[in-house]
Parts: sequence; structure tokens; C-alpha cells
Amino acid sequence: MKDSSSMHKKVQEMCDCYATNDPLKEMSTLKNDSDTDAAALKWVALAALHGVNNNAKKISIHRGDDGNITVLAEYRTTELPSPGHEAGSRIFETIREMTHIDAEKGKTALALGIRDSSIELNVKIKMKNGAEKISIGFPDR
Repeated sequence: MKDSSSMHKKVQEMCDCYATNDPLKEMSTLKNDSDTDAAALKWVALAALHGVNNNAKKISIHRGDDGNITVLAEYRTTELPSPGHEAGSRIFETIREMTHIDAEKGKTALALGIRDSSIELNVKIKMKNGAEKISIGFPDR
């Protein structure tokens, strides 16, 4: 098992690194990234940044029983760029490792430092009939 605190730290470092970039533009290039471990961590950071910057209620990533990955933001129904199959699959593993949710269903808070402040995200994971969904909830402002 990988050190989840190290992954958490890398996500925070990426939040700092990409804080002035356009998260959606960066997300759209992830499917071309050959390093799926780095792409998964980058996606988590970009999703957090996008959610904070755009006052999202939550961002969900869904993997269907066919392996297809889709991402939705709930602040208005808008589909975000998919990270692609390989990076998308790694995102599910990465978030499970960071949150220590091993069951088919679970939820936990994930504190994330961004620049000079921090935010507490609510992470929920659900598996049903071969499909899996992770929702990252953002606090009200």
C-alpha cells in the first residue's frame, strides 16, 4: 500500500502549483498523460481548485460497469472533461488510498491546504452493480 499521507501532500503541492491555471483546461489534457499515478493526483488537485474557484456544491467522478469514466459538477449540471480510462481508473484507487475507504460505500472528510488557507472536502464513495462513484463535496461559502 502506498503512503496516503505522501499522496495527500502531493495533491496539496499540486494545488499550490496549479492555483493560477485554468483547472478545466488542465483536466482536459490528463487523458494524454502517460504517468497515470501523477495524472490521478493532478486530477484530485484540479477538481478541488475548480470546485473552490467556481463555488461548486460537489464534483462527482463515475466509472460505469463498462469502464467508461464521466465527471459532473453540481452547481449547474455541466459535464467536466473526462480524465480518460487509465487516469480515471487510477483516480478511484488514489482517492480510496488517501481516504482509507475500502468498503463499497463510505464517506469521510478530507482536509486540503490550498495556498495560505485550507478547505474541508466531504468525500463519498459508492459501488453498485459494478459501477463506482466518488463525490467530492465542497462547503458552503
